[in-house]
This record gives sequence, structure tokens and C-alpha cells, in this order.
Amino acid sequence: MAPTLDDLVQRVQRQLLGPTLNQETVTELAADLAADDITFTVDPTDLRSIARGVVEIDDELLLVRSYDTTSGVVTVMGGARGRGYAGTTAAPHAAGSLVTTAPAYARQVVKDALADTVMTLYPDLVVFGETEIVKTSVVWEYEMPSEAEDVWYVTGSTIGPTRVWMPLQNWRFNPDAATSAFPSGKSIQLLDEIVPGRTYRVVYAKRPQLLVSGADDWSLTGYPDSVAEVAVWGACARLVTTYEAARLQQRAVESVERSKIVGPQSALRTAAYYQELYAQALEREKARQFSEMPSYQNYQGS
Repeated sequence: MAPTLDDLVQRVQRQLLGPTLNQETVTELAADLAADDITFTVDPTDLRSIARGVVEIDDELLLVRSYDTTSGVVTVMGGARGRGYAGTTAAPHAAGSLVTTAPAYARQVVKDALADTVMTLYPDLVVFGETEIVKTSVVWEYEMPSEAEDVWYVTGSTIGPTRVWMPLQNWRFNPDAATSAFPSGKSIQLLDEIVPGRTYRVVYAKRPQLLVSGADDWSLTGYPDSVAEVAVWGACARLVTTYEAARLQQRAVESVERSKIVGPQSALRTAAYYQELYAQALEREKARQFSEMPSYQNYQGS
């Protein structure tokens, strides 16, 4: 079963935080929170889990000003400006949603790292699309879908009962076609002759789609499930370097004290480890892609 975006976020967080070393404090909403509310309620017995500063509810970061130990009401700092902090989006949250104080790796930050990794997989790993074109006797150039970035191979249907799609070698892909003739801006010149009325089948490369919602299935990217591992290692390599950047912030007591026991460049060495795992997984998937979807020799001539 393909993992969801939420599954991948949790995998990255487990890798970076460890299953037993996570010291974040967590409580839950006692009532629904609307997207424009500037107060929210938690269980008063759990107020020790709330502190002034940044808290996370689902994918949103909020700034906390104060909290009432009697009623459990928490006030957002700066009113509406304290909602959707640090580039996140203010959104409604249901009662029972977890409230995490000072998250080490916010969910939206992890999602952004996963998205950046997925987008950089192309062109090392491509997503395949397919289109069929009916041969017209007087036409040599045909429109391609706008999502096509390159052509992987072209085959043509044969006459008779053979059911063979013959590989065609003589074609030319134009990624910058005149939109007056081809509205998509992409075209292909098919220079191997087949019988008019028969069909060309063009397999092309395209970019992956990004996952947006936590429930989005990995298959929406267009990649096989095994490529999800590549995205996880890539996100870990991107995120763990922030530990090294935090060492430069000597205004915080924690960073000053931890710098005495965590060696210089420890985070960079860990990032290099994750980067190596990423590179190995990427090479493995590239080999698999060429094995499962071999292209045919072609030339661009007349």
C-alpha cells in the first residue's frame, strides 16, 4: 500500500528525532478552533504542556501569549497575526487535535522538505505519460501534451493480426513549438511512415506532481512506491543541517549548553550520512527505471 504524505512526514520525524529522545510536550484542544479565532481552549490539567512561544496544531504554527490556568484558555500573541506563523496557513482545527509546544521539526517544514526533494528528483527519475496519435497522410508534425518534457520512445501499430507495436526511430521532439499551430507549445515530428489511419503511441517523460494534503497518496506523484524512500532520505539530509545552523545562535541557553557536548559539524556529518543513503536509493531507482522502461535507439533526421 502506497504511503500518504502524513506517513512520510512521520517517517522523517522518527528518523530525525528518534523514537525515545523526543522531549516535546503535547496536549490537545478541548474545543473546536476556527481559522480566525485568537483564543483556544485546552484541558486545564494539561496547561503545564503549554508555554509562551510557538505551538503547533495540525500543520499550523501559532504564537502563544498567555494561558489561564483556571479555564484552560490560551491567548494567541498578536491577535490574527499570531495565527499561521512562519509561513503556515491559519486553518480550523477540531477538538482533540494535538497541540505541540516548540516542535523540533514542524509538520509544514517537513512537508516543504519532502516537496523540494520530490521536485529535484526530475530529471534523474521521470514520470511517464502516454499519448496516441492517429496518422494523417499529409501531416508530419503533431501536438503533444503540455506536460511533456521529453520523449522516451515512439511505436507504431502495424497492419494485420500481429498486434505488434513496432519501435520507430526517426522522430524529433519540439519543446518550444509555436502556440499558433500547437496550443500546448509542445509538438513532435513523426518522420517514420506508417499507414494513414494507424496509430502512433508516444511515451513521454513528465515532472512529478506534488503532494499537498496529508491524506494524499504517494501514487499521485506518478512515481512507484519504492521511490518514497528516496524522498525520505533527501528530506532528512535537508533538515538535519538546521541543527548546525542552530549552533550559531548563542543567545539561547540551550544552544550554549548543548554546544559543549555536541561536537562541531556533528549535524553536517549526519547530513552527509543521510545524503549518502539518498544517493544510493536514487541510483537504485534509476537502474530500476531503465530496466523496467527501456527506451529505443532513435535519431532525429529526415
